[in-house]
Amino acid sequence: MKEELGIGFCVVNAENVADGAGVTPRLAERLLAAGADVLTLGNHTYRRSGIASYLATSERVIRPANSGSEAPGRGLAVVEARNGVAVAVLNLLGQLFLPTPISPWEMVDGLVEEARAAAPVVVVDFHAEATSEKVALATWLDGRVTAVIGTHTHIQTNDARILPGGTAAVSDAGMTGPHDSVIGVKSELAIARMRTRLPVRFEPAEGDVRLEGVLVTCTDTGRAEAIELLRVPA
Repeated sequence: MKEELGIGFCVVNAENVADGAGVTPRLAERLLAAGADVLTLGNHTYRRSGIASYLATSERVIRPANSGSEAPGRGLAVVEARNGVAVAVLNLLGQLFLPTPISPWEMVDGLVEEARAAAPVVVVDFHAEATSEKVALATWLDGRVTAVIGTHTHIQTNDARILPGGTAAVSDAGMTGPHDSVIGVKSELAIARMRTRLPVRFEPAEGDVRLEGVLVTCTDTGRAEAIELLRVPA
């Protein structure tokens, strides 16, 4: 896809790569080898053994910056795009309906200043539950970052847009995985938990696998010009 669409920089949210919850060092390395430039994470960051020590040394796999001062890893990565322009990627966790250690609003301005000092192009992965919080953060950052891309809810939203200040935004980039499911889980298992309220061990579904995301076009100075939803196969 990078070759077909002429993509110069690729960010992958790897939150649920390991059987639907978290990521392992081995899987992270496979994604980087496949062409991802930066991996972001979310509320399941530390679910897998070995990931804490891996994140402590990785420069291209980041976790939410507001995970707390004791959490291993970093919330900001700066990597060059194919054309040599530096791109800063920020990862933040929303505070509505999630057990977030530190409010993203307490940190976001300082993080954006740090990112802008390091790179003209700044991409924010906002891993959050509520669309209201995602829209609010994108609006707050309009004109200061290139894109605010929502993740976490696994459902691709139809609100991809360029804000007045030149920031691309979307509430959720969608899910790469089995769409014949309940957000990636075997439907019968998810329904059983909802109906009975009893513990049910989730398993990833297998049918109708798709890749979803967004394609952002921007200038070398970091102003977004277009944002397009991607779904393969369509």
